[in-house]
Amino acid sequence: MGIYVNPGNVPFQEAVNSQIYVDKSELIHYTNSVMQTQRKYICVSRPRRFGKSMAADMLSAYYSKGCDSRELFSRLKVSRGNQDLSAGETENETKQMEAYWANLNQHNVIRFDVQRFLFDESHAKIFINRIQDVVIRELETEFDGFFDREYDLYGLPGVLEQIYARTGKRFVFIIDEWDCVFRLAKENIELQKRYLDFWRGLFKGSEYVELAYMTGILPIKKYGEHSAINIFDEYSVTDPKNLGEYFGFTKKEVWELCKNCDVDYAEMEKWYDGYQLGELHIYNPKSVSDALTWKKFKSYWIGTETYEALKAYIERNFDGLKETVIEMLGGGRCRIDPTTFQNDMTTFYTKDDVLTLLVHLGYLTYDEQTDQVFIPNQEIIQEFIRAVKVGGWGNLMDALNHSEELLKSTWEMDADAVAKGVANARKDMSSILQYNDENSMACALYAAYSAARSYYAKPIRELPSGRGFADIVYLPLRNADCPALLIELKWNKSAQGAIRQIKKKEYADWLISYTGDILLVAVNYDKKKDVHECIIEKYTKE
Repeated sequence: MGIYVNPGNVPFQEAVNSQIYVDKSELIHYTNSVMQTQRKYICVSRPRRFGKSMAADMLSAYYSKGCDSRELFSRLKVSRGNQDLSAGETENETKQMEAYWANLNQHNVIRFDVQRFLFDESHAKIFINRIQDVVIRELETEFDGFFDREYDLYGLPGVLEQIYARTGKRFVFIIDEWDCVFRLAKENIELQKRYLDFWRGLFKGSEYVELAYMTGILPIKKYGEHSAINIFDEYSVTDPKNLGEYFGFTKKEVWELCKNCDVDYAEMEKWYDGYQLGELHIYNPKSVSDALTWKKFKSYWIGTETYEALKAYIERNFDGLKETVIEMLGGGRCRIDPTTFQNDMTTFYTKDDVLTLLVHLGYLTYDEQTDQVFIPNQEIIQEFIRAVKVGGWGNLMDALNHSEELLKSTWEMDADAVAKGVANARKDMSSILQYNDENSMACALYAAYSAARSYYAKPIRELPSGRGFADIVYLPLRNADCPALLIELKWNKSAQGAIRQIKKKEYADWLISYTGDILLVAVNYDKKKDVHECIIEKYTKE
């Protein structure tokens, strides 16, 4: 058993022995299915604390010849057949179990965490050689006599080629934090290129590779000819493919954990749900585990990232990025094109690039069906609020702090108070908003109604209703005792005209089968009089 070559199973055993452990072992069925095929190169990118390292430890414990993990895995899903399968599925299950037993602790594994070799940028000149040196040293112990020590002038690839040529032995590679170079040495382009060249030399066309499994926060960065490591299939937060359920906790898993730990699932959902991976809703495992352990709902994100990191990116006001953040703080969404992102932390040309990075860092989530991003949950909202508090965002915090009061005025149908509240919100954010029209009022409205996220689902912008479009619709959460809100905004027209438009175009009819009471809220800004006016009516279906 070595540290890097054929390591033991202690890290994974500690995970399994922990008070809160969710079994993701069926990932092994997939890695077994692609081993020694053209799909054998896997790169999984997820935010911090989403179970990447645990999965790497699991694969290492399963494949490594340096340990005996039969008893450890005997308690897990991957080792058990399912008796309730159809005939066709039973045949597939049989093949999976045959592969499971055939591969259990039968492979030479090379496993390392790149971050252990690159604590900070000062190690940049030596860390690639250091990785090769420590692995070659252990290979010398494991395969004594099967390669010439002088041949290591060709580096780790040269040594592995010798071992394979003389023994026929191949290797499973498990690399954690592969992308730390792009995070710790953000500006060092030359180092990044040399680093990608190292991976290209190690993997491209190498017969000694049985399986290569890499994890990181960022997808693989590509520089011209350095893109040769595009042999990897990438499973990212914007394109999880078929591995979404294996990183992060699913709704079903969290519900069962809450039941077993006697914790309120609805509160857990509000605080930590919201990450979307394809059709799945995923929870941050670290935050859920902390909430279950300490029986306290709060932001545990500060133990993962700091708000200063978020602040640095959202202050890059590309294409009205600040306005987008304000809208998302109120529960809104923003459509993006994630394909322009350069997979690093420094190359930004548009707002979409910054927002896509925030998705990979876990500050936003991405809806693949609509190409929209949004703040996933209460925990991350707290991090955004920390960032804007110290980010020179005018008096945005005043609008956020008065939001609960404005919402109650709306429920009480106090139109004068609502008009005043919206006016104050626009005034508070005048130093941020770069336009002065209906869009500015909509942006201010999102901030002014930010407290609605505790009672309503994410607001729907321009909901297709009846024969037209309502500007903003708030639909109550389950068990929330409050009316739906249908808000129509006007600029230089009239609030009464907005109410007539809602009724004429039958906006509310679309909602009547969904919820109970509906309030029609019409807000107009009269530029000549420099006043906001509001009319609120309870909707009654004729």
